[in-house]
Amino acid sequence: MLEKAPGFFIEMDPAAQPQPFVEFRDVTFGYGARAILDGVSFAVPRGKVTALMGASGGGKTTVLRLIGGQQRAQRGEVLFDGQDIVRLDAAGLYAARRRMGMLFQFGALFTDMSVFDNVAFPLREHTQLSEALVRDIVLMKLDAVGLRGARDLMPSEVSGGMARRVALARAIALDPDLVMYDEPFAGLDPISLGTAARLIRQLNDTLGLTSIIVSHDLEETFRIADHVIVLANGGIAAQGTPGEVRESADPLVHQFVNALPDGPVRFHYPGVSIEDDFGNLEGGRS
Repeated sequence: MLEKAPGFFIEMDPAAQPQPFVEFRDVTFGYGARAILDGVSFAVPRGKVTALMGASGGGKTTVLRLIGGQQRAQRGEVLFDGQDIVRLDAAGLYAARRRMGMLFQFGALFTDMSVFDNVAFPLREHTQLSEALVRDIVLMKLDAVGLRGARDLMPSEVSGGMARRVALARAIALDPDLVMYDEPFAGLDPISLGTAARLIRQLNDTLGLTSIIVSHDLEETFRIADHVIVLANGGIAAQGTPGEVRESADPLVHQFVNALPDGPVRFHYPGVSIEDDFGNLEGGRS
C-alpha cells in the first residue's frame, strides 16, 4: 500500500498494518432450518469501539455467542486474535474466554451477592489471588465506574443504571483484552445512559481495550463508536464509520438509521393475505 508523504510516496509493508482483533471469515450459522448468518465476513479493529446494529433478529447477539464460543459456526472461521474459536478445544476456549469480558443485557448480577462479591466473582473463580489482592482489585474496578462507595449494597438496593455499572466493573475485573456489551443502554434513563456510554468509551481508551457493542440506541452508540456494522438478512447491509453508515444508500440501512416505519423491514409478520383470513369468516367460523 502507498501512503502519501510531503513530496513523495512511501511503500508500506502490509505485514506492518495492525491486524483485526476479531474477524469473521465466510461464517454461516443458523438455528435448525433458519439461517441467521449466511457467509458473513467482517473485521473488528484492534483497540477500537465497534457497534453491531440492525433490526431485531438480525444476528447481533448470535455474533457475540460465536465469539465467546457458546455457539460454534457451521461454516467459516471466527478468529480471536488470530485463533479460530471454532477449532479450539475446551482448554483453549477456556483460555480465550479469560481474555474476554461480557456485559449482559440488564447486567445479570447475582442477586444473592453484594456489589463487592459480584465484582470479585470472576477473580475468585479464575485466579488464585489472595483475598487482600482481590479486595484491592475490586475496589479499583468499582472506583473506575464510580461505585466504590456502594460495595456493600445488594443488587436490589441499587438503581438500574448503577447495576449496569457494577456489571461493567465485573466485566473488566480480569483486565480482558476484549469487552462485549449486549444492549448496555436498554432501559436506562437519559442520565444513566449517557454515563454508561461515556464509561464504555473512557475504559476502552484508558485500558487499551477492544470493545464490541450490540445496541439499538442509535444516537448514543454512534456518538462513541469508531466502526459500525449493520447486520440484516443474514449478511452485512453496511459498515464503516458512523458518518458513512448514516449516508448509506441501502434502503434497509436508511430505514434503520432514520427510524422509518415503512421500508424493507415490514410492520406485519408474513402470512396469508387479509382477504383470505377474513374471507374464512363469511360462512361462519370453522
